[in-house]
Amino acid sequence: MAFSIDKQTLDELNLLGKFRKDSVYHLFNRVRTRGGEQLLDNMFRHPLTNAAEINQRSAVFRFFQESQLEFPFDVQQVSLMREYLDAQGINNAALVFAGTLAKKWLAAITRDERYKKNVQGLQATIITLNRCHAFLAAIPRTNHPYEKRISEISGLLEDKRIGRLSNIDIYKDLPVKTIAYYNHLLKAILRREMEDILSFISELDACIAVSDVARSRHFSYATATDDTRNILSAEDLRHPCIEGAVGNYIALGKNSNVMFLTGANMAGKSTLMKSIGTGLYLAHMGFPVAAVNMLFSVREGMYSSINVSDNIGLGYSHFYAEVVRVKQAAQAAAAGKKLLLMFDELFKGTNVKDAYDGTLAVTEGFADYHDCLFVISTHIVEVGVALQGHPNIRFVYMPTVMEGPYPRYTYRLQEGITEDRQGMMIIRNEGILELLNKHS
Repeated sequence: MAFSIDKQTLDELNLLGKFRKDSVYHLFNRVRTRGGEQLLDNMFRHPLTNAAEINQRSAVFRFFQESQLEFPFDVQQVSLMREYLDAQGINNAALVFAGTLAKKWLAAITRDERYKKNVQGLQATIITLNRCHAFLAAIPRTNHPYEKRISEISGLLEDKRIGRLSNIDIYKDLPVKTIAYYNHLLKAILRREMEDILSFISELDACIAVSDVARSRHFSYATATDDTRNILSAEDLRHPCIEGAVGNYIALGKNSNVMFLTGANMAGKSTLMKSIGTGLYLAHMGFPVAAVNMLFSVREGMYSSINVSDNIGLGYSHFYAEVVRVKQAAQAAAAGKKLLLMFDELFKGTNVKDAYDGTLAVTEGFADYHDCLFVISTHIVEVGVALQGHPNIRFVYMPTVMEGPYPRYTYRLQEGITEDRQGMMIIRNEGILELLNKHS
């Protein structure tokens, strides 16, 4: 079962984007090899939906973090090994020898570089395999979550044919017969084993990169559960990409599956919602999360409506784009999927009366879907008052502290419904009215 998430949600949470320095992907992109980058990209694009698999991956990352392992390979040598193995392998040993001999002959009388590149590739492969063997020798074979994989690769390296490579002096000219033998062995006979070793190196690269981020940022690992409690709880949850971000306690469950969030503009509602969505997405990847701890029931997908804009191409106004987005989420929930659905300032593209009625009706409707989790924010506090008869709606707000005529935002979640109304005060503080009166 694939985790369901659309482009809008990915963009609103800023999850992907290799070249965007503020993206979540960029935060974890400390890999060094091309294979490591491909693996990282695959994990970001395909979150897990099985609790056991999620917890297993988290345990592996935690093992690397606690072991403080460093990437032992030379990136250039790994790249040369990759190119060497990608060159066409031939199953017939005699033809391999003849081809190798021909390349050496051409290199002697012309500027043909193929023989030189072949030798360099074999040398890089020997160096990489030796470093892999030394790395594995320093890691315990048992009593850790990565022991099966370590044992698999160690078994490959214990093959006597591969073992002989460690005795080759790569700084001496190698006989053509030796080069041809290993070309045939590594590219044809042991091709699958060599690919597995390169895959292992990519795994090491990704695991070390992710665990380094967890250690430097003081992240922890969430615990996934497949039970029916429909739970999401996190202590000190914060946004992973914001240095010094304020953390909050989040608690959603089967009997309180709707979080109704109020607060003034700039109080931190949108950032809190992005923190929840990002944290849950990373948790489904088995990645470290920006929280002291987290427990969650596996979701089948996630949808958000945080930065909805108009669509000129389709002729959608801002309000209609919001309506379409809510309809998409409602269809997904009605299909019986277990989702996290987040809506920031519902129907802000229309008048206050319609926004009030729409927010109230939609929140009441969503509250009946007890298998989903909802986070709904608004600055229309009257909606919260009207919803207080629903036992499964939890009311929280982001407070504003007034220091004289100026607001200060704590970003600390509190229980209840806010009564903060600082809009006109901020307008006055900016001197807008005085500026306009000068020209009246």
